[in-house]
Amino acid sequence: MFADLLAQPGVVETLELRSRFGFLAFHGGSLEQVTDTIAAAAADQAGASLYVVAQPPELRWHIPSRLVTPDASPKLRAFLGHVEVAVALHGYGREGRWTDILVGGGNRDLGAVVADAVSAALPDYTVVRDLHEVPAELRGLHPDNPVNLLRGGGVQLELPPRVRGLGPVWADWTGPGLPPPTTALITALASVAFDSS
Repeated sequence: MFADLLAQPGVVETLELRSRFGFLAFHGGSLEQVTDTIAAAAADQAGASLYVVAQPPELRWHIPSRLVTPDASPKLRAFLGHVEVAVALHGYGREGRWTDILVGGGNRDLGAVVADAVSAALPDYTVVRDLHEVPAELRGLHPDNPVNLLRGGGVQLELPPRVRGLGPVWADWTGPGLPPPTTALITALASVAFDSS
């Protein structure tokens, strides 16, 4: 299934191997919008590694994380072989949770570090770090989830539309650059990656 997605016209798979800390956004492009932009910017700032799959505007194909397999992608396999720990960026939208950033994934120590950094950078957002308060399908704990295949494991960060600069709050934003909370999030994630490398 993942191989079929990668073979679709307009799908762009990006790999950049730098430090042993990595960022993933394999639901990027038109699907979970701006997650790939955030991952790439944080990786660039920190000199971290990057793996992105970006879908074109005419495609919105959601493949569950547990089916995003290195068997189907030499680039993902190379990323997983190079990186020790990572943060996977995802987008979600739930009524009443427009400012909730959900911290999942198997590496709970790194999750706490990420949660602290994001909380400090985004005081107007609620960073949910207790897995019991994260919807089960958004916890990122499946052992086949790419972020859990790394030697040191990783963090799955679920981002609501507002922090990605989407939705009515930012509809009139013309820049320069990304909206302030998106920029603050990128800086916070880059600082974690830089300090952890």
